[in-house]
Amino acid sequence: MKTREKNIKDIVKSKYNLIADQSKEHNQKSCCGGTESCVEIDYSIFGDDYSNIKGYNPDADLGLGCGLPTEYANISAGETVLDLGSGAGNDCFVARSIVGESGKVIGLDFATNMLKKARQNAENLGYKNIEFIKGDIEEMPIEDNTIDTLISNCVLNLVPDKELAFSQIYHILKPSGHFCVSDVVITGELPDLLLKDAEMYVGCVAGAIKKEEYLEIVQKSGFKNIKVKKEKKITIPDHILTNFLTDEELAEFKSGETGIFSITVYAEK
Repeated sequence: MKTREKNIKDIVKSKYNLIADQSKEHNQKSCCGGTESCVEIDYSIFGDDYSNIKGYNPDADLGLGCGLPTEYANISAGETVLDLGSGAGNDCFVARSIVGESGKVIGLDFATNMLKKARQNAENLGYKNIEFIKGDIEEMPIEDNTIDTLISNCVLNLVPDKELAFSQIYHILKPSGHFCVSDVVITGELPDLLLKDAEMYVGCVAGAIKKEEYLEIVQKSGFKNIKVKKEKKITIPDHILTNFLTDEELAEFKSGETGIFSITVYAEK
């Protein structure tokens, strides 16, 4: 693994371990899990409201998503569902309400504290058909052709090698399987400091790639019937951007064609 990619993954893992031990309210105002040096950002600019969704559990909602992938995932009763970057289990519990007792939900995460929190949440709810396992999205410990539906919420943009990630997704899905993921993408060109800053990477911005590149990776991985089910523009407040851009760069950024979007993508194997 390249040094920069390893450094990014180490930073993401460290910050999300911290986030797991903090409240949703604290995390919603932190791009990097509340460390002293962190630039505050309100995560509500990314996420959607889960509170009225069946299966929602407030203890599992850390406010870190950027969409509602389960809403468009066409999950059916009895299926096996995999959630990549499952965090405290928020989307897993929603998926479990759909697959029912006859189905199974697997949450994959590489942050130990997140896994601990998710397992505790599942135990508190008395669920027996949810499993949270430790693993890296670029090296998933999941057998090929075993997953009916895969979901992920604002996580794949944190993965350095997105081509490898989608290749892995393709292989572990059953021949009739499909995925639905919410993620952050960009149009135009992000300023260099935003593009390279590790803290903003954890905040789901710097790791984002161009929308057309993202969809091209999905297509080249072998998927078909690719659809953008939802798209939402994300506006980062000026007081955040000024930590990374000069006044001149900020003015150029705001007047240019660059945009940051949350998209929810569906595709079939």
